[in-house]
Amino acid sequence: MAGHPISPGPDETGATTADKTTRVPGIPVLATPAAPRPNQHPPLPEAAQNFLREHGTDAPRPRMILALLSDGRWWSANDLVRASGVAYAVVSSLLKSLEEAGELVREPERDRCRLRRPAHYNGANAPILADPVAHLLSEHPRAAAELVRAVHEGPSSDLDLDHVSATAETALRRALFLATRFDLSQRTLLCVGDHDLTSLALALVQPGVRVSVVDLDERVLAHIDAVAERLGLPVRTYSADLRLGLPATLRESADLVFTDPPYTPDGVELFVRRGVEGLSDPKRGRVLVAYGASETTPKLAAATQARMVRSGLLMEAVWPDFNRYLGAESIGAASDLYVLRPLSRTLLFAGGDASRVYSQGSNAKEAKGGLTLERAAAVLERVSGLLKGESAEAVESTEDPANADGAEKDEKADQADTAAGAAAPALVGDWPREVTKDVRVRLSTWMDSPTAVGACSVVNLTGGWERLAPRVALAATTDETFVLVPSSSRWVRDEAGQREFRALVEPGSRVRFLRGLGAPDLTAIRLRRNPEPGGSTGRLLAHVQGRAHGTLTTTMRTGLVEVAAWRGRPINKRTARHAVASAPGWLSGHSLLDLPEHRFSELRVLASELVARVEELQQAKG
Repeated sequence: MAGHPISPGPDETGATTADKTTRVPGIPVLATPAAPRPNQHPPLPEAAQNFLREHGTDAPRPRMILALLSDGRWWSANDLVRASGVAYAVVSSLLKSLEEAGELVREPERDRCRLRRPAHYNGANAPILADPVAHLLSEHPRAAAELVRAVHEGPSSDLDLDHVSATAETALRRALFLATRFDLSQRTLLCVGDHDLTSLALALVQPGVRVSVVDLDERVLAHIDAVAERLGLPVRTYSADLRLGLPATLRESADLVFTDPPYTPDGVELFVRRGVEGLSDPKRGRVLVAYGASETTPKLAAATQARMVRSGLLMEAVWPDFNRYLGAESIGAASDLYVLRPLSRTLLFAGGDASRVYSQGSNAKEAKGGLTLERAAAVLERVSGLLKGESAEAVESTEDPANADGAEKDEKADQADTAAGAAAPALVGDWPREVTKDVRVRLSTWMDSPTAVGACSVVNLTGGWERLAPRVALAATTDETFVLVPSSSRWVRDEAGQREFRALVEPGSRVRFLRGLGAPDLTAIRLRRNPEPGGSTGRLLAHVQGRAHGTLTTTMRTGLVEVAAWRGRPINKRTARHAVASAPGWLSGHSLLDLPEHRFSELRVLASELVARVEELQQAKG
């Protein structure tokens, strides 16, 4: 992002362009080869000198802004931030001082300015520190071009996940740093979150590397998979909410970790800890972290660094302003690159399922959400009534008309099954302590392994967990499950979202959507095991869905054996294994719970193909 982001040449004032010295990505060109040595600058106007004097030994930071302005072009405050890595507060303060002194001209009706006498600021140019990978960039033009395309075509930022896109140059520079500083041939990098596409960048520049990506944003996973498949890159993606843990396959799987976490102390600590959990040998591995804070809020950075040290992490190196972003001007549109060395295999973590690690949205510390005692009691009272056979007519159902007849039949069956009464349901997730003393299960436990809790469960996903609704439903071991989400959730707010939800959990479960359960703004998704999932393909899918914690290669094999027996043409495990061996590479190493969402439709197609493959093998044997 170095240099001027918008002005390609002379502006309308006739000012000459800056020297065409090669620009280093991430660092602006502030000097010609003949730049003055430190303390030998020509004198600057008084307003600029006074501002620099107030910054003491850190004066080179605002001096970079003056150097950029000295080219005589029109600049916006945000452009100056992105080009320099200096925080917006410092940039705006400097511009205000210059304007008050009459040194600045504002462009009418536009948020841009320029110096009135740019030649008087030539003394602002000064030598700058060398970039550690600048000399390597020219060797990778193809990677640079592919990353520009990938960033341009990638998903927009999700502010609820604190996304701010890094530049394509930053992704490439990260990859070059990783490939140069570490031996990654035939080794594995784990990206803990990867909205910035660092995984693709490394795979483009480092032959023989393997890359795994874990992220909560399904759009990011789909985009990375699409680009990796188009370019033939060895990148594998996994879906997970890191607040609940790493997928089992990724634990102790990597040689090196990279993460650009949410920039809260809780967020940095959580993502770094997940990274350490992913290292096969923490004492030999490293966790690289992109983290930034405004130079005007040093206490925030100090608090985050203190947590790293207390966790048992050595800050082996820090490269200031290494990463540049298309936004985040409040922190200078830049962050530092930390190289952390774990001093032990495990790091204790005081967080938990309720950890709010993001700076904004439903998972920020300041966000309201979750269930009050009154609302929780109302929800459970309504669920109790439904379990005792009361009609669901009092609850507004948001069924797709195409499923209306089936839903009515399901309700009658539900009433018949539960009319005799039922035990109190198990409560999963965050519930008020006063609600009940019956069975409670942490959401992380529910997602980590099959949890036997009886015949019925109610899972609370309000308070920032609703993204997980389909996977939480698949993780259920109960015959009947109520998944509680806000009525604004993507999965329930309209027929399109409901169809998407059904596509992920059917045919293994029958689904109803009960709006207004316990409160007008709550919706319960009611799921019951489906004893008749359909033909061979439906039964295979239901078998896999009923064992969602297991690896897909295993559950597909056992499912094929079960389906063949149901059809009256039994097969042995070897035949099933042979059939599954023909599956695409993305299947292996996954459970249904960490399979990226865009693979679920492919899984349905694969199930049909595997059933047909078994039939072919049976016919071949005569």
